[in-house]
Amino acid sequence: MRLLLSSLFHESPFLGLQKHADKVKECAQLFHEAAVCHIEERCMEFDDLTDQVARLESEADAIKRNIRNHMPKGILMPVDKFQFLQYLKEQDKVVDAVEEALLWLSLRPKGMPRLLRGDFQDLVGSLIPPIEKLPQLVTMAADFFKSRSEQQRTKMKSLIHDIRQHETEADFLERELKLRIFNEIKDALVVFHMVRLVELAGNIADHAENASDRMRAMIAK
Repeated sequence: MRLLLSSLFHESPFLGLQKHADKVKECAQLFHEAAVCHIEERCMEFDDLTDQVARLESEADAIKRNIRNHMPKGILMPVDKFQFLQYLKEQDKVVDAVEEALLWLSLRPKGMPRLLRGDFQDLVGSLIPPIEKLPQLVTMAADFFKSRSEQQRTKMKSLIHDIRQHETEADFLERELKLRIFNEIKDALVVFHMVRLVELAGNIADHAENASDRMRAMIAK
């Protein structure tokens, strides 16, 4: 007889996953605020926003460790344990990517060339929607693994498709911005810094899409 998940955990691992997803969403929103602050060079709160991201990253790590530490070997789950942990890993990488992009952004305190600011701000704006959908995806997953509802599975597939579409848009903006950098910026140091910054920013959306792909595997028949 298959045991209920609730009988094996003091709390469902999806509750921890939900808390983690909420931290990831908050980090992404702070990244957007910090990036705009830095680009406009009128904001004195960049360092404070970066510190807030670091605090949230630490809290997300604690939640991640708690989830892992409360999954004893041999425990019965309604989802493959390896896939569950792979999802958690990719969701956590979103926060790591945010921290890395903020660090790289801070290396040039005088901001960036004015002709690139609008395009970079568009790129940053495109990174937020796929991450904001992750908490919703986890909520839907928790409900799905209780009900195994086909209607719920269909809704999740639609949400996963939306996340992929957002990531595709971010990829397009990343490529276009790199072309502008190479074609319009003459200072080699600025080119190097900006290209790497754009790549690090793009990684944020990449990990959100990777997480959604892991969720797609979990709900596959």
